[in-house]
Amino acid sequence: MDGDFRQSFVHEPAALRQYPALVLNADYRPLSYYPLSLWPWQEAVKAVWMDRVTIAAEYEQTVRSQRMEMRIPSVVVLKDYVKPRKRVAFTRFNLFLRDEFACQYCGSRHDLTFDHVVPRAMGGVTSWENVVAACAPCNLRKGSKSLRHSGLSLQRLPHRPSSAELIDKGRRFPPNHLHESWADYLYWDTELDA
Repeated sequence: MDGDFRQSFVHEPAALRQYPALVLNADYRPLSYYPLSLWPWQEAVKAVWMDRVTIAAEYEQTVRSQRMEMRIPSVVVLKDYVKPRKRVAFTRFNLFLRDEFACQYCGSRHDLTFDHVVPRAMGGVTSWENVVAACAPCNLRKGSKSLRHSGLSLQRLPHRPSSAELIDKGRRFPPNHLHESWADYLYWDTELDA
């Protein structure tokens, strides 16, 4: 199973509009929460046919071939465990997720870009510890100035997130579509109210 399958499905949302299948690792946890690990129904049926997954839940709708009929899987479980990545890739998406899709100067959630805390013009590097999510107005206001000279302050210090931290943050941003058959698998490890 290709470890970078997430990218192709994130960039092809039209394929997920009808009957997407939630993909769980062999330990019954989603491969990723944000973006949620989903396959188009065609990929799920193909994986079932190739005996790479087991079906944990199904839609009422069926698909047919000349020789068989099967209900469309809504939750599939990989038969082979895919080891999660320990190292978190330094990407714009992961940076925004770490900063919870909010400007680290004013808290705005609109018109986000990223900013070097220590500007590159002053020797700042592009790294987890020096880049934060920033709205365009704050980014323009700060420009190539230091925090002290710009009059801005950070809400949180930038840091290298762990994989577990991004998974936890990703669970706070559910996708627009959550099928009821997925509920038992998405939030089973959250703490219950007493």
